[in-house]
Amino acid sequence: MSQEQALQKKEQQAVQTVQEATEQEVIMQPAVDVSEHANGIVLRADLPGVHKDQLSIELEGDQLVIDGKVRLDLPEQLDARYAEIQTSRYRRSFTLGKDLDGENIEADLKKGVLTLRIPKRAEVLPRKISIKSGD
Repeated sequence: MSQEQALQKKEQQAVQTVQEATEQEVIMQPAVDVSEHANGIVLRADLPGVHKDQLSIELEGDQLVIDGKVRLDLPEQLDARYAEIQTSRYRRSFTLGKDLDGENIEADLKKGVLTLRIPKRAEVLPRKISIKSGD
């Protein structure tokens, strides 16, 4: 194989690698903030471009999985001639502690920010104990 043929082969391989990379779906981890309060935790995840119908939140055992597909809405008169990312997906998973109540999670998606409110289990919440009079 001549040097020119070897260079052509390397160039073809590079082009093929770029094509394969652009055809694959890109999976990104969303930035997340978690804050704890007396009754549970609040988890906020940045999911720009994800619509409610493209968002999945699943709980299996103690594993919470957030999965959202980005949908790029282009006006009908526009056609993307070049786009490095055709579709992308946000995916992140968390292990919930034993003190959290996975059955009563509340989810809200506004302006690309997912807010999950995960309450603590009733049995781990502080409670007031009444005192009976011994008189």
